[in-house]
Amino acid sequence: MYRHILVPVQVPAEVEPLVRFAAQLLEPDGEIRVLHVIPTTTLPEVTREWRASVNLVVPAHEIGAVLDVKVEPEVRAATDVPGEILESAETHAVDAIVFTLRGDRRSHNPFVGHTATALLQHAGANVLVVNRLALATGAPPRVLLPTFGARAGARPLALAEELSVKAGGIPVITLPLGPETGGPESTDRTSRGVPIVHRPVTFSGSLLGRRRRLPELILAAAARERYGLLLVGEAPVAGGSLLTRRFLEELFRRAPCPVLAVRA
Repeated sequence: MYRHILVPVQVPAEVEPLVRFAAQLLEPDGEIRVLHVIPTTTLPEVTREWRASVNLVVPAHEIGAVLDVKVEPEVRAATDVPGEILESAETHAVDAIVFTLRGDRRSHNPFVGHTATALLQHAGANVLVVNRLALATGAPPRVLLPTFGARAGARPLALAEELSVKAGGIPVITLPLGPETGGPESTDRTSRGVPIVHRPVTFSGSLLGRRRRLPELILAAAARERYGLLLVGEAPVAGGSLLTRRFLEELFRRAPCPVLAVRA
């Protein structure tokens, strides 16, 4: 799926689950780069943090050995954390950046939101944001793919297929949301044998036009299918792009299931 994946991390506990998740999307002989940015350039603090970074580097090497994938840890120091992540992504020509939100709008850490927003807006590579349930749980029973058009986008659908294959061929259920996406349910099968079930869900246009209600509507549609891994792709909505930090924070906070968001 991806040849080079960048995984920004802040604390040691993030290393193993993020690398395991990224490894599911890695091509054979691909590489995962684990990046930790020390958010200061003041020498005493940098020296102390640089020594502590061994707690990130060692787990990165260890999980790479366990999974038999190439994992390269990298530590940088910069006051512009998102800029440093974007520079690393460009320098190493990564195909995807995989990370998790470390807070929501109730968080008192502005660094979290600023970094997520910058990556979503400016990264040249695909950006994949996963919630903690997606990192903590095993293979889901199904992949749910909501879309605001008649069909899912090519990149989210390809991701759903890849995750299905890695989970043993679980079904992918697309959920076209909208007042004009009704119609009979249909089932296709990809060239890799993954069943794709198209199951339209109808909501009124007035509800779909309210950005604050979109996380709620997506989760309502997912609940009808008894959840699974919820894969949300980029889509144009009233007021701009769907995948914003605020939207993801709201979705992640409410979701009782694993969530993966992809901005291709």
